[in-house]
Amino acid sequence: MSDNRDFDITLSCEPSRSARAQQLSASFEVPLSEKQTQHWEGALPLSECDWNIGLIVGSSGSGKTTLLREVFGEPLQHEWAGAAVVDDFDPELSLDDLVSACQAVGFNTIPAWLRPYDLLSNGEQFRVGLARALADATPEEPVLLDEFTSVVDRQVAKIAAAAVAKHVRRRGLQLVAATCHYDVIDWLQPDWTLEPAPVAFTWRSLQPRPTLDCEITREPRESWGRFAPFHYLTQSLHKAARCFVLWVDGRPASFAGIMHRPSSTNRDIKAVSRVVTLPDWQGLGLAFALLDRVAAAYVALGYTFHMYPAHPALIRAFDRSPVWLLRQKPLSYSPRAGGKWKGSPSWEQGQRWNAVFRYVGEAMEDEEVAAALTGAELSLSRRKRMRTSASVRG
Repeated sequence: MSDNRDFDITLSCEPSRSARAQQLSASFEVPLSEKQTQHWEGALPLSECDWNIGLIVGSSGSGKTTLLREVFGEPLQHEWAGAAVVDDFDPELSLDDLVSACQAVGFNTIPAWLRPYDLLSNGEQFRVGLARALADATPEEPVLLDEFTSVVDRQVAKIAAAAVAKHVRRRGLQLVAATCHYDVIDWLQPDWTLEPAPVAFTWRSLQPRPTLDCEITREPRESWGRFAPFHYLTQSLHKAARCFVLWVDGRPASFAGIMHRPSSTNRDIKAVSRVVTLPDWQGLGLAFALLDRVAAAYVALGYTFHMYPAHPALIRAFDRSPVWLLRQKPLSYSPRAGGKWKGSPSWEQGQRWNAVFRYVGEAMEDEEVAAALTGAELSLSRRKRMRTSASVRG
């Protein structure tokens, strides 16, 4: 939709003549006019520029919903009746497209996909509603969302807005949302905004989103308990796993468990055993910020660093990263078959698809910092440098 939209909207109603209404009118000196009237007039010059995201923003009662409905159409209203929220999506939608839509809005906790809508948290309900709207979207018609982020924590609102914007632009869709919260503007990065009172239309240029202050620390194994319920495969964690947590403004957001995984040809492999981002923080790539940093530290100490993702969306995300190299396409792995890789992938019980990725990004410059973060010894790095030097001298 790129055509101009002029609007001249008037809403009116006859005033109440009840005794209570007249008493209030007299007490607060508010006259009972013949008609209660609201009026909005303006233009949306949407043909001037290509756009993907528009935001109608203003205080409660200013007319956001009225403008959204009168200018663009009726906002989406979904019914939720399935035993699992995935059952409520269009039955013609492929599983890959469903997963992609859920991932796009940061709704990545697979156990939550299998619950009915009423048993989800407010944040999860908000995200799965967005996922369903985006899954049904086509470039021909804009997605219309009223009360955007109004029922969720403001941190969830910002993260979800950023995730939605990325998906809408990647797929070439259009989205028009109405909200009373100005704090999402920097995260949603709308191409235009419309304020109802007074009517003001503004084109915006895309700007960098706000930064997050993150810290990564090595934590005791007990830290896993906070993240375990949100892992997509299991809540177990090997007792030998070394645990790392990424914090945002002092709040835990993402977890990684790292194991020593030697092979027959390389005894110095460290690998990701578990990686989880809490639901409120999903959609910004915080798990990659954590894994990239931890991997850089281990590589600085001379280790090879691997990741074995099984989640289809996670595999695609690693494949897009410039610092992770696909070493093995997804193959079936069966713990019941003695931990052997099989050449023919299968989703049968006890088996799952795994890919193998190796970190090929820059190593952490300061080995002392790398050792402090990981708790690993510097000796491996020094031994490798000695072997390299001996090879060169020879």
